[in-house]
Amino acid sequence: MKYYLTAEKLEEFKQELNELKTVKRAEVADRLKKAKELGDLSENSEYFEAREEQGQVEGRVFELEEMIKNASVIIKATNNETVQIGSTIEVSKDGKSSKFTIVGSNETRPEAGLLSNESPLGKAFFGKKLGEQVKVKTPSGEVAYKIVNIE
Repeated sequence: MKYYLTAEKLEEFKQELNELKTVKRAEVADRLKKAKELGDLSENSEYFEAREEQGQVEGRVFELEEMIKNASVIIKATNNETVQIGSTIEVSKDGKSSKFTIVGSNETRPEAGLLSNESPLGKAFFGKKLGEQVKVKTPSGEVAYKIVNIE
């Protein structure tokens, strides 16, 4: 599976991975060691909490390693004729204008105008051309957008 990421997000994930592997793993190992020193592990809540945290840390390490290994860095779109990952588009709906940037699913922040290429809106805009009408089904009915600019 490919993970579409901006260079900034990829760097952020690399830093998080490094933090988990160096600092967080050591903290959890220390907590486990201290919990074992308390004695009977069968009734040791500190030990079970540390084991649970260790599982969460290792799960996140695995997830980050997979994303980094399979990352495809989003390059700012140079083709301003069709909407693609990395495109910033301006659309109008009912006379109101909105701007969106199409990003990978790990960077989605709709409130900041970052739409996933896998979201209903992102999928609807993807591959469309300047001036095209795009219809999107929403829970409240179909909504029409017009693409007025592609950067």
